Amino acid sequence: MSELKCIIVEDEPLAAKVLVDYVSQVPFLELQGTFKDAILATDFLRNNSTDLIFLDIHLPKLKGMAFLKTLINPPSVIITTAYNQYAVEGFNLNVTDYLLKPFEFERFLIAVNKVKSAQKEEYKQNETPDIKDHLFLNVQKKKVKVLFSEIVYIESQREYIRIVTTKREFLTKMSTHEIESLLPAHLFKRIHRSYIISLSKIDSYTAEMVEVNGVSIPIGRDYRDFIEKL
Repeated sequence: MSELKCIIVEDEPLAAKVLVDYVSQVPFLELQGTFKDAILATDFLRNNSTDLIFLDIHLPKLKGMAFLKTLINPPSVIITTAYNQYAVEGFNLNVTDYLLKPFEFERFLIAVNKVKSAQKEEYKQNETPDIKDHLFLNVQKKKVKVLFSEIVYIESQREYIRIVTTKREFLTKMSTHEIESLLPAHLFKRIHRSYIISLSKIDSYTAEMVEVNGVSIPIGRDYRDFIEKL
């Protein structure tokens, strides 16, 4: 996961110096710039993205809260101010934290850790899950790997199912309902009480049958809507 890029919008030189020093002590923070007013920060954000803004409220030209309202997709924001009366408005604008000057490094660290935790959570949610491409079946007292891409169709045979693949056939003790629950729904379709087929293996079809890899398989009366979706 990348570092948190941040900018400081602060018109008081001493307060800006303190923030720069605090940022330098946090390994996962990368300072992109310090701006003495919101107009300069706006110019920077037109061509650059950032993950976090340390924002003072009483700024020249454009106040901090007004600046925050101009941001269409604002990054995380930590308010740094000597005035506590703007706290409610700040949290209504979804700021991550509200630091009252003067604040110690420990309090600063608590605030940036909130941003880091939120970033981790977002990363987890956006992380692409591993896509399973196979299953293991019990065949003659051993587990056999069967790739979804190789399955042509599955046929019910009383207490067993016959799985026909492009390479060989397998017979395993399982119901069609059980195997259906293990198969990706976008790759396989039940077309009969006794048959499940691989959609990618369809060669041709009519209202009554489907041909997969040269084998004709009947379409059950209750599964005819499958044709319309094709």
